[in-house]
Amino acid sequence: MEVDEIIRLLNQDFVREIEATMVYTRNAFIMLKCDPSRVTEAIAIDEMRHMNWLAELIVKRGGKPSMEHKELDFGGDGLEGQLMKQVELETQGIEIYKQQIAQIDDPEVVGVLKHILDEEKRHRKEFIMRIEKIRK
Repeated sequence: MEVDEIIRLLNQDFVREIEATMVYTRNAFIMLKCDPSRVTEAIAIDEMRHMNWLAELIVKRGGKPSMEHKELDFGGDGLEGQLMKQVELETQGIEIYKQQIAQIDDPEVVGVLKHILDEEKRHRKEFIMRIEKIRK
């Protein structure tokens, strides 16, 4: 895969991580229950770290990180809707990272994407566990 295409894909990932960070940070502030709020805040910090890793890969390959993002959907103002939206964002990321890992032939990029993928799977599990708790 050409380096320009790798940069393009990494920029898409970077923007997705920006969006997740903003959604999770906002939701963490307005969630009424303490445990989901703390978990969401901690995961927002993980997403910021992912942004840093992706930005480093982009710049190292001669690109510039893109800050363009779409209008955000926070999942509403209710706890369950917010958590469900967060599960959806993690699921989308998981699928995209899996596809990219299979397509990209740059070992450094693949290594970072695999690490992010593992964390996204853990994040999704954490959010699902909180949904299950509030549904009981």
